[in-house]
Amino acid sequence: MINGRVFKYGDNVDTDVIIPARYLNITDRAELTSHCMEDIDSEFIMKVKSGDLIAAGKNFGCGSSREHAPMVIKLSGIKCIIAETFARIFYRNAINIGLPILECPEAAKDIEDGDRIEVDLNSGLITNITKGHIYRAESFPEFMQNIIKAEGLINYIKVKAGSL
Repeated sequence: MINGRVFKYGDNVDTDVIIPARYLNITDRAELTSHCMEDIDSEFIMKVKSGDLIAAGKNFGCGSSREHAPMVIKLSGIKCIIAETFARIFYRNAINIGLPILECPEAAKDIEDGDRIEVDLNSGLITNITKGHIYRAESFPEFMQNIIKAEGLINYIKVKAGSL
């Protein structure tokens, strides 16, 4: 279960506003993460707390295929992103690093900035505690749940290799 406050964004949030290209030469993860979302929400990194979520419109993570985007979101403390749709490469990159993302147009449209949300990744149920609304996203297949539980594909492969 994930339970946190929501940061709400619109359609077409591209990877260059998630982590601007001018910072991609930074190798220190904490310093890189300090610039997460700054071009769309300059106060994001000061307000975000571990366990918070992002809700957004269509095509979240569009633009460059940079893996830095889901990484800095995860490192900032965000535990889940709910959107109407995701850019496919962002979707894959997020799963590969163990960042849960759910496509649920109804929830993405109804959730507002600051709402408290609870997400059950096993069932796909999203509960807007603030509004008392419940939405259903498609739950992940078991192998994707296992990747997320392992905190990413590399860790998942290490666990699987150890069990062979």
